[in-house]
Amino acid sequence: MSENRQYENEYKVQAVKLAKKIGAVKVANELQIPVNTLYGWIRKVKIGSLDIGCGERSPEESLNIAEENQQLRKQIKALEKKTNA
Repeated sequence: MSENRQYENEYKVQAVKLAKKIGAVKVANELQIPVNTLYGWIRKVKIGSLDIGCGERSPEESLNIAEENQQLRKQIKALEKKTNA
């Protein structure tokens, strides 16, 4: 049976940064972590639930986050109007 390990957030961040440079499979092998675990961390970075720091996102990732923020602001304004009406 496999052991359910917990990893520190900074460990995840550094692993993802390294994976962007040399590839996920190589990093997973080097760090002796399951490659699917690393892919999960990479996915979390893409959706914004794992912050790897300023300047580390691709332009596409930044654009997706900016679009989502804009949509959320519109939803908040609509809800505020509805509440105040």
